[in-house]
Amino acid sequence: MHRRFLTFATAAVAAAALTACTAGNEGAPALGAQPKPSGSASAALPAATIELWHGFSAPAEVKAFEDAVAGFRKKFPQITVKLVKGVQDDQITQAVRGGKAPDVAASFTTDNVAQWCKSGTFQDLTPVIKQDGIDLSVLPEVSRAYTEFGGKRCVMPLLADVYGLYYNKALMKGNEPPKTLSELTELAKKLTVRDADGTIKVAGFIPSSQYYENTVSHLAPMVDAKWYNEDGTSAIGSDPGWKRLLRWQKELVDWYGYDKLEKFRKSLGQEWSADHPFYEGKVAMTLDGEWRNAMIANEAKGLDYGTAPLPVADDKPDLYGSGFTSGTVIGVPKGAKNPQAAWELVKYLTTDTAGLVTLSNALRNVPTTKASLESPDLKKDANFQIFLDIFAHPKTNTIPPSVNSTFNQEALQEFSAQWEKGSVADLDAGLAEVDKRVNDKLKLSGG
Repeated sequence: MHRRFLTFATAAVAAAALTACTAGNEGAPALGAQPKPSGSASAALPAATIELWHGFSAPAEVKAFEDAVAGFRKKFPQITVKLVKGVQDDQITQAVRGGKAPDVAASFTTDNVAQWCKSGTFQDLTPVIKQDGIDLSVLPEVSRAYTEFGGKRCVMPLLADVYGLYYNKALMKGNEPPKTLSELTELAKKLTVRDADGTIKVAGFIPSSQYYENTVSHLAPMVDAKWYNEDGTSAIGSDPGWKRLLRWQKELVDWYGYDKLEKFRKSLGQEWSADHPFYEGKVAMTLDGEWRNAMIANEAKGLDYGTAPLPVADDKPDLYGSGFTSGTVIGVPKGAKNPQAAWELVKYLTTDTAGLVTLSNALRNVPTTKASLESPDLKKDANFQIFLDIFAHPKTNTIPPSVNSTFNQEALQEFSAQWEKGSVADLDAGLAEVDKRVNDKLKLSGG
């Protein structure tokens, strides 16, 4: 689902615009600035028309959002909701700066949350959350973490993306999915098939961070690697998890042979097409998000596969069952013309069990409240249940919000590509240079 629509480049454009976000509709009422009308919520709110911008564009996705909003329209018949599809972060930011903000906006990424909270692009929801007596413990801790920054909760989690291991049962030949990195290494080698000249025909597991969803951010929870120190500076060079992850990765890359692995990787079908290598039996195990279940149902109906949590460091067995998560966020931008009605819509979409289940069932993403995760109306089979369990796991992790989140991920991702290629002679020195890039950027941003 979400992250495939938003490249790092697009996020970087949005982040650059956010840095300069000081304009806006100064005359618009602020969220929570006035007392909430007394009486029932549905009767107290005056009639209004609000506009919600979201990034969904495929017909089925747009319909799913319409279906979810239908429950709100029934609850608040005096509120007209206009949905605008296919909107990306930079458009939201520019609209706020130009004084033409929508009442509600949703984003597919969490990478801009820190900048949005810091700059005031999205309004702080804390006052109305307290005003309405919302208990945020209904949200798993990890989703609370990626929706606030600097003491401000400027967005709420709507749906989550969760990452796990997919495996082809036929290619596994009776082997159980691995639970540790050493088991993953052993099984990847065992299941790999080569021609006589060493050309890879089937890969047990592709360790390259350049392969589809194998970004360093998605792999980091396998070793509990930390991004930042308490003061916001980079922990990449000092936290032992990163060295452990990168050394494991490179050892397996070297076993395949970097050139042979790159030749194989570049020969594979597109990630978002029906000729995905996992469908075609060219990869036995792969890291992917929960949305792949729905794609397999549509594009590879006969595929016999299973899902499992990602393997973890051998000496950290308590991590098993956890993983990486991020997801869609939604809030009330600065300059919203009808902030109280906008908040009621945000609250409904992010806390109402029926609304969340409607979205999850249609889009096959993970709902973000404990009640919706446990709802009997939520459609789930064994393969989808794995991702619900990963999301609910207490050690499931995400990238902590940072004003330079996109830049920091790119810096480490670029280093990882050079490392696995064999172009880095000294791992410690290389990671120290990544630290310097991250910290220098933080200083420029006022950190």
